[in-house]
Amino acid sequence: MYKLSILVNVFILVFTFVSFAQGKYETDIIKTSAGELKITFIGHGTLMFTFGSKIIHADPVGGYADYAKLPKADIILITHEHGDHLDQKVLEILRTEKTALVLTETCAEKVKGGIVMKNGDVKTVEGLKIEAVPAYNIVHMRSKGNPYHPKGIGNGYIITFGDKRVYVAGDTENTPEMKRLENIDVAFLPMNLPYTMTPEMAADAARALKVKILYPYHFGNTDTSELVNLLKGNKEIEVRIRNMR
Repeated sequence: MYKLSILVNVFILVFTFVSFAQGKYETDIIKTSAGELKITFIGHGTLMFTFGSKIIHADPVGGYADYAKLPKADIILITHEHGDHLDQKVLEILRTEKTALVLTETCAEKVKGGIVMKNGDVKTVEGLKIEAVPAYNIVHMRSKGNPYHPKGIGNGYIITFGDKRVYVAGDTENTPEMKRLENIDVAFLPMNLPYTMTPEMAADAARALKVKILYPYHFGNTDTSELVNLLKGNKEIEVRIRNMR
């Protein structure tokens, strides 16, 4: 099992390099009542959604894409202020006069002209319903009493595409607020130790959410096969592993 894990990790690293060099990314199509939702897996915590004529970028950062070659944004979602989620140079490339930038209060101190959403806020942005969900650590700490992601600062976002609710969790653990969410069709849950969730935490969250499609993302060197094994008995949750190291 250990040798298999090493081989899988080597393959992912090689695939990441090749994909970046060629500018190619994995994509999935989710069918909704209002047309197809295309998900482009850029890398780490960075995603791009294409829904009709709209382009939504989530936590776009440099190093995972040549943003000059990607479409400009109708909406940009920023979960929190850390440098692997908030990249001001990339924002300058993706933003136009019409781009709606959705961010946290802390991010708004660094970037002007955005729509601030606090934990629990619900807004309609460019015709899409967006809900801000608390994103924070309970267990994992930089030091005693100092969590990697303090409560009340970061957001996850639920975006409603037609009849589908897509949850981009941001950097968080399996919080009580997360586990109270309902009717989540697609979830992106972080699993990058020690900063976010263990596979056990992610499995616990997925069961509570009763999510139909689960994408672990922002998983660094965490072994995604552990999550697959933890949920293999749950036929209602489809775990999809994509190149989101």
